[in-house]
Amino acid sequence: MGKILQLNNINKVYGTKVKTQVLHDVSLAFEAASFTSIIGQSGSGKSTLMNIIGTLDMPTSGNVTIAGKDTSAMSKNELATLRNETIGFIFQFHHLLPEFTVLENVLMPYRIKHNKVTDEAMKRAEYLIEMVGLTKVKNNRSTEISGGQQQRAAIARSLINEPKIILGDEPTGNLDTETTQTIFNLLKDINKELKTTFILITHDKKVAEQADRIIEIKDGHVIMDIPNL
Repeated sequence: MGKILQLNNINKVYGTKVKTQVLHDVSLAFEAASFTSIIGQSGSGKSTLMNIIGTLDMPTSGNVTIAGKDTSAMSKNELATLRNETIGFIFQFHHLLPEFTVLENVLMPYRIKHNKVTDEAMKRAEYLIEMVGLTKVKNNRSTEISGGQQQRAAIARSLINEPKIILGDEPTGNLDTETTQTIFNLLKDINKELKTTFILITHDKKVAEQADRIIEIKDGHVIMDIPNL
């Protein structure tokens, strides 16, 4: 299916007087429809790497190519457009809006992008809500469902704009073991059914070992990159 994402010689340095290098010459490529986990200790640089992949932060040097587009010369507005059209985010904390229902939360990124909700978008939201098993609670406010259900709603929301890539930063970090496995199985199902590329940061070895590829970051270097056969 070809490469959906390429990182070439990424370096990240923070500070001007006192410089701290967080990433050292990182080069990685991700195939479309692949499922990758990124592991590493706190402070290893994996969250910085994820922010650079998601164009939320820019590298000090090196370049990121997403869906064939080199991001290095893009303006903030161009990056925001690319991000909205290509990337979905799932965080450790679901960030659902408490005053809205599950359905309204799922539709929110679409509403922000298009200013209105079409019949087609509503159908997609209903389909995604069914896919994550929340049809019975779709009209509940997000405060009226369990933590696992809130994270499922966040997953459906991340998919509403049909992103090619989903970035997950500890998406199961707040959940118990059983719910973690349920959520992970759901992500794998979405990966297979919708052919969405997944890149997950996780501390959970059990989660990491179920991905198709494992990348380990240590002190800003890629020290392991293996297909998980």
